[in-house]
Amino acid sequence: MRLADKIIAITGSGSGLGRRAAQLFAEHGARLVVSDVVPGRADAAAQLINDAGGEAIAVDADVRVEADMQNLVARTVERFGRIDVMWANAGIPEPGFGMQGFVDSELEDWNNIFAVNVTGIYLAWRSAAKWMVANNVGGTLLATTSAASFAAYPGFPMYAASKAAGNGLTRATALELGKYGIRANALCPTHGMSVNFALSPEADVLGKSYEEMSPWDPDNRAMPLRLDRPPQLLDNAYLALFLASDEAAYMSGQTIASADGGQFARTSIIFPTDLGQSDDITSGALPDEIRSDLNR
Repeated sequence: MRLADKIIAITGSGSGLGRRAAQLFAEHGARLVVSDVVPGRADAAAQLINDAGGEAIAVDADVRVEADMQNLVARTVERFGRIDVMWANAGIPEPGFGMQGFVDSELEDWNNIFAVNVTGIYLAWRSAAKWMVANNVGGTLLATTSAASFAAYPGFPMYAASKAAGNGLTRATALELGKYGIRANALCPTHGMSVNFALSPEADVLGKSYEEMSPWDPDNRAMPLRLDRPPQLLDNAYLALFLASDEAAYMSGQTIASADGGQFARTSIIFPTDLGQSDDITSGALPDEIRSDLNR
């Protein structure tokens, strides 16, 4: 039991990574407060945990609303007596899921993306940290940012900016709250994220990653790591489990690309193998002087 008796609240956990991680955490002994902005989703996720023998309650909450985040902490403490981990997991993408573009973007969309992806972390963390500091108990703050915080995705300028801001908040919070025994870390998923992230709130909760729902090519040139299965929600959930556990007791201020398949080992560099030109080196297609240099 890697999370035995941990009290963990997770925003955006009515679907996707948050829901799958909440189930995993319960399997490892945690007691959960599942929270979501979409009515009914938190209740359904909590029911899954309770039906499997775990313990969870549901709290409907909007991470953009300060009173909702304060209530989330209050409900957690009221039910379980304390809060050990606050995971600010809720997030939203660009309108149109990357098809709108920067020139056609709207200030209203910018403000809403930052309200959820940045202010949402701030309000959830601050509400939990106030209780942790006042009670001198230490604690753990987690955030879900994105690989887009390291390398931008085409069509997602607002999303990338908000996720980079989340990483900055993570580092600054770790510096300030370390003296209280409070850790702050962010997982930055690359692959293995929920299909529901791209769907409307009214869509059914599918519980699978993009890659699981699409044709999977294990020989995809863009991903250095070769496995016989696509990335899954659990690939990210297990990193969150580690960061929430005492195994990570001395980790703070970290922003970790999860489930990247080795892609960040060479960010933004195109090699001949990526362009299908790798055979040129041995086929004689290169000029003699270049081939002679390569063979030195």
